[in-house]
Amino acid sequence: MTAFLIVLALVALVVIVTLVKSVRVVQQQTVGIVERFGKFKTGLQPGLNLLTPFVDKVRYTIDMREQVVAFPPQGVITEDNLMVSIDSVIYFQVNDPVRATYEISNYIQAIEQLTMTTLRNIIGGMDLEQTLTSREEINEKLRYVLDEATGKWGIRVNRVELRSIDPPPSIQDSMEKQMRADRDKRAAILTAEGMRQSAVLSAEGQKQSAILTAEGDKQSRILRAEAERQARILKAQGEAQAITTVFNAIHAGKPDQGLLAYQYLQMLPSIAQGDANKLWIVPSEIGDALKGLGSAVGQVAGIAQQAEGNWEAPQLDNGQVPEIDSAAPAAVAEADNAVREAIAAAESAAVSTRGQAAPSMPAVPPPTPSQEPPAQEPPQR
Repeated sequence: MTAFLIVLALVALVVIVTLVKSVRVVQQQTVGIVERFGKFKTGLQPGLNLLTPFVDKVRYTIDMREQVVAFPPQGVITEDNLMVSIDSVIYFQVNDPVRATYEISNYIQAIEQLTMTTLRNIIGGMDLEQTLTSREEINEKLRYVLDEATGKWGIRVNRVELRSIDPPPSIQDSMEKQMRADRDKRAAILTAEGMRQSAVLSAEGQKQSAILTAEGDKQSRILRAEAERQARILKAQGEAQAITTVFNAIHAGKPDQGLLAYQYLQMLPSIAQGDANKLWIVPSEIGDALKGLGSAVGQVAGIAQQAEGNWEAPQLDNGQVPEIDSAAPAAVAEADNAVREAIAAAESAAVSTRGQAAPSMPAVPPPTPSQEPPAQEPPQR
């Protein structure tokens, strides 16, 4: 009984071990490489897979996802014999797990070494300046070489990136000084350019301002000249109209010789007024003007002895017309007295002035009330 139980336990153990060996679960995005007696048999797909126990064996499990591998910095010599340190990052993916397993023993190490040699070849044909400024070009060349070399390994290189390119410390210091000097140069150039532009704009503004000022002055002078011309024209027209009006009014009023001579004598005292008058010149025509003052002695040529025309008497409120014939001699006598007073005032003003005395003027005797001037012919017009 005891032996039977021992045998039964051994059989159960063998069955369990056989089941474990024949069942294999593969994760998603992974492939299992199955070998039978050391030879490739098949690839296990993700999920539950059955194997022949004690015959088939899963040798490798390949990750089919895209992988990122960062390589440590490597020293590379440029064309101008400068050592730079470059570290890179490779993005790759396994396309054929069988070839990636049997074509290369360690594809990650192979990619690293291939990256180092390719970088030396690419950087060796560039100087330091080109190396620092041609990073995109280096990435593209490196990716092309790696993708072509790893294609037979069942691996595809998707992307290559250079994380840093570090020149020696002495070169970095020199580059910083050069960059600082270049920036100072650019700043000085930009400052000078700004000052030049400012000066040009200021001169242009002053030019435009002077032009506008000259244009405004020109327009102002033109407008003032036009206004002055219009004012003179209007003043001349007004004076002409005033002279015409006065001339027409005088002729319409028909003044006689006595009125004109009386107005002429009234202006003589005004001529003698003023403290600065040193010399008073009496016109010689005043003698002719005085000859016709209310007398019948003579007549000044060109001046009517008496006003001609029909005079209308003013209308009174009661409709009666006053008589003016009896008052005519009294009015003439009053005018003669006023003329004599004006002559006396003119003579006293002339005597009071310092300088040469004015020539004496002939006295005109006042006419008697009964004396009548002789009949005269009307002046020729």
